[in-house]
Amino acid sequence: MTDTIKVIDLFAGPGGLGEGFSAFKTPDGTHPFKIVASVEKEASAHKTLTLRAFYRQFLGEEIPPAYYEYLRGSPKISAEQFFSEKFPEKWAAAKRETLGGPKALGSEDHDEIFQAIKEQIAGHVGKKIVIGGPPCQAYSLVGRARNKGIKGYVAEEDHRHFLYKEYLKVLDLVQPDIFVMENVKGILTAKVNDESIFEKIREDLACPARALGSIRKEVEYELLPFAHPLDDLEDDAHFHNKDFIIRAEEYGIPQARHRVIVLGVRRDIRITGEMQELLSRWKSEDRITPEMILSDLPPLRSGLTRSPTNDFHTWKNNLYEAFSAILDAEKLPDNMKKIAQNEYLSVSSDLGQGGRFVSAPSRSNSKLTEELKKWYLDKELKGFVNHQARNHMPKDLHRYFFASCYAAASKGISPKAQNYPDSLEPAHRNWKSGNFADRFKVQAKERVASTVTSHISKDGHYFIHYDPSQCRSLTVREAARIQTFPDNYFFEGNRTEQFVQVGNAVPPLLANRIATKVFELLAP
Repeated sequence: MTDTIKVIDLFAGPGGLGEGFSAFKTPDGTHPFKIVASVEKEASAHKTLTLRAFYRQFLGEEIPPAYYEYLRGSPKISAEQFFSEKFPEKWAAAKRETLGGPKALGSEDHDEIFQAIKEQIAGHVGKKIVIGGPPCQAYSLVGRARNKGIKGYVAEEDHRHFLYKEYLKVLDLVQPDIFVMENVKGILTAKVNDESIFEKIREDLACPARALGSIRKEVEYELLPFAHPLDDLEDDAHFHNKDFIIRAEEYGIPQARHRVIVLGVRRDIRITGEMQELLSRWKSEDRITPEMILSDLPPLRSGLTRSPTNDFHTWKNNLYEAFSAILDAEKLPDNMKKIAQNEYLSVSSDLGQGGRFVSAPSRSNSKLTEELKKWYLDKELKGFVNHQARNHMPKDLHRYFFASCYAAASKGISPKAQNYPDSLEPAHRNWKSGNFADRFKVQAKERVASTVTSHISKDGHYFIHYDPSQCRSLTVREAARIQTFPDNYFFEGNRTEQFVQVGNAVPPLLANRIATKVFELLAP
């Protein structure tokens, strides 16, 4: 079909970038972007990706009740077992889209991946795009710091630095009209042999065939930044590396997520004057905050780690120690003691710990904008999935309660190490050295959230819920809300795997805004 834009999604993770493109609708209600191949190697992310590919088989149709039945956990069997029997053709199509199983670019899966892509684009006379971003562990500042601590580590021998060449190979094969490549900001300063990785990537992306020494036709691309005025398209080399950084909070995304995103446009595609600004920035006063997107989720309480009992009264009695420490403390923000008292007294025995599915028929307290209601909500779901509170050490919960009360009393500012009373200090000799000054951070209700990263899977100290009466870290669903995944987007795997998937993803709503501009570029 000439009006279908075929999409190849590489290093897809749970599918955040692909979700943004596939969810894009034209004014007449059609979905022009069709994902025909998604490549992902991690097993749990691949299961999530395949389930969403199945959901996409019904775009433009009514989503079957069986989909929601599965999300709620009934029956208690895998998606593969459930849907392959009920919807064999749709499930088979979803499996084809995700290449039948986890596959890794740059591995022995190469031939299988490239054959599948060839089959999907064979004979297609319409537009084609490639999206995705190579894994970032070798480029991120945290990853590079970790690599320095590895004895004998040699950057030149780390294959992760060169996975972008697999992306080049797919560009050379598909020769898309447009590509979108995403990565962490740390890639701008990463070097191998004292050569800038990003400068080399820009040079290679400009003509993949030439970079690879390929025998295929040389197709050249203009490399454009989304967040910089396109005032001189005669020479795209004039853009500085930093011009390719997108600060997601400036585009209606509820977190301070700063990423490098490169738009590659084939040089024979004309960019008109109306496209001089690819993405429009939001005013700072219109930015989306955690309270706006989390207030309608069912409140939960944390659990207690290493406690013989995990009932409500044991949990609340544990919080009393934190409440008492606040009452006894000095040099606190104005009104903090009163806030702590109100929050402690307001703790409800109705608080559960959540689970795979939490029923929530009423949304009367929603603070979502109309745009976000359309994006997040699904009236058929009648609740929330992946919404389960974690267990935390009792002493950590004391600090969570203190931190969230402190933030409530200080316009969203989290306490530093020196602000904690002695009774709440961790047993860590370097606690006040300055290295752990912000070890505990509240995602304040009135400020844009911190970047959701895969580290949220290890502990919740940096992702404390703003509501002291819940006294916990964020759930997978709350992290997914901050990442702008729709509520009916289900994450497979155990909770740790779910957190990793959410943290590694591209925010789907940001991807949707990008898809809007890509469609305008490709429109006749």
